[in-house]
Amino acid sequence: MKNFVKALRLTLVFCVFLSITYILVLWLFAKVAGPNGGNAEVATLDGKVVGAANVGQQFNQNIYFWGRPSCAGDGYDATSSSGSNKGATNPEYLAEVEARIDTFLVHHPYLTRKDVPAEMVTASGSGLDPDITPQCARVQVKRVAAARGMNEQQIASLVENSIQRPFLGLFGTEKINVLKLNIALDELDNKKRQ
Repeated sequence: MKNFVKALRLTLVFCVFLSITYILVLWLFAKVAGPNGGNAEVATLDGKVVGAANVGQQFNQNIYFWGRPSCAGDGYDATSSSGSNKGATNPEYLAEVEARIDTFLVHHPYLTRKDVPAEMVTASGSGLDPDITPQCARVQVKRVAAARGMNEQQIASLVENSIQRPFLGLFGTEKINVLKLNIALDELDNKKRQ
């Protein structure tokens, strides 16, 4: 029995010690080697923080580029991050996608159903995806330009300059951070108005 008590005490001491040590090591590694000192990357506009760059934001006005739909609570609620868990043949899911296509076409009447990018009507697995493909941004250029009264070519150029290329040209895909693109769009529009 004496050995059992010693073993139990030793186990509890190691559990507490290693739990705290593990967390401290991860925290120190993030501070030293992580981007932004281990803190979330934030996006700013006019010196004010407007959001976290790695979490999707809700944009539904015509003057902004839209991100992917979110299944996370009420529009990109990070506390309920998840996918819908509905299969591709689920009738409820198919009805949601059809409704999203119809809504997208109302705001983009220059497109046909087959021109609507799939990712603009299907939610990501996390429900918090901050990025879209360049193609998804390109199909929205005409709507955004018309809503802002800006030149389409200026906005198309902004989209092309916002593309994040794969690391070393190999790892990952081309993508555009929607929040950063919309901030750049606001900045461009503000310069135009001055």
